[in-house]
Amino acid sequence: MSENGSLSPADVERLLTDRSPEARAQTVEKIAGGLAGHKFSEKERAEAEQIFRLLVTDAEVLVRKTLADTLKSLPELPHDIAFSLANDISDVAAPMLSFSDALSDEDLAEIISSKSEEHQGAIAERAKVSEVISEKLADTGNENVVAKLMSNEGAQISDKTFEKVLDKFGDSEKVNAPMARRSALPITVTERLVTLVSDKLRDHLVSHHDMSPTIATDLILQSREKTMIGLLKDGTSEGELVKLIDQLHRNGRLTPTIILRALCVGDIDFFETALSIGADISVSNVHMLVGDPGGEGLRQLCKKFNISKGLVEMMRVTIGVVKELDYDGDPGDRERFRNQVIQRVLTHFEDRFDAENVDYLISKISSADSGETAAA
Repeated sequence: MSENGSLSPADVERLLTDRSPEARAQTVEKIAGGLAGHKFSEKERAEAEQIFRLLVTDAEVLVRKTLADTLKSLPELPHDIAFSLANDISDVAAPMLSFSDALSDEDLAEIISSKSEEHQGAIAERAKVSEVISEKLADTGNENVVAKLMSNEGAQISDKTFEKVLDKFGDSEKVNAPMARRSALPITVTERLVTLVSDKLRDHLVSHHDMSPTIATDLILQSREKTMIGLLKDGTSEGELVKLIDQLHRNGRLTPTIILRALCVGDIDFFETALSIGADISVSNVHMLVGDPGGEGLRQLCKKFNISKGLVEMMRVTIGVVKELDYDGDPGDRERFRNQVIQRVLTHFEDRFDAENVDYLISKISSADSGETAAA
């Protein structure tokens, strides 16, 4: 380029006569830099673009790579130049695939289907990845590519794609670890992740710490249920709640104890929705039965759900306490509310046992009535 930043005849001459890859790459960088810096006139820009169209087929990888590196973030880069570079070998294509806005989702989908893992991985690292492209990347079945996608906070990922990834890579720490660290996850995906992690921990406790499978399972179940209830937020939508509880029920994880835990933090919606799904009746009917002053409606519901007598009585008392206490939703109120409920319920049952927390409370009630279900 000339001193004023315009495209000089010497630049063009150097490209035509100097066959050294290094020299040609330097000239390409100068011209591309001038284009990126808006230093060219319209005529010079058109000339530079024509030069680039010739250079995308240059025999020297260094020249093509320099071109891609310099043009990767250029606004209004002609589509044909971007697409040619993006379809090159991975060393050349990667900068364009990771940064260029000149490539459409259709372009990216075509490259994902036809090119290498390196090409796919570069796409997975783009600042913004649409749901369509995320699903396309997940469908590659490539663990490294999917791990990069899960690590990318700029990737929009649908519930369907998350579920698909867990189905294939649920046991892969390379994939599920970055997934778990994402700032936002569907609650049903979170539940599956919690279960996967807890199952691995249970196996480790049994195999490495001489712990019986029963004790390990009980320990992990308590931890998993506490975690899941802790993840439920006041803003959880009715649809999300139903999906979560339905998933728990389908997989045999909608236990009486997790329902009781929800009740202990004042989550009546979870409690009633869980009983509705477990007993296969409408939420409105559950609400009416739970509100039965004599407790008979609750007993019949729990009988259908095969919940033990002790837990039924505990639920009945807890419902009364929850209705009396004020849950204002302020920061930390969930924990304060839980502690108030537990304290009141413990007081009610103090003639039967002494305890300091809900885990002991639940385990004592459950063990006292082991094998015994609610009476008719």
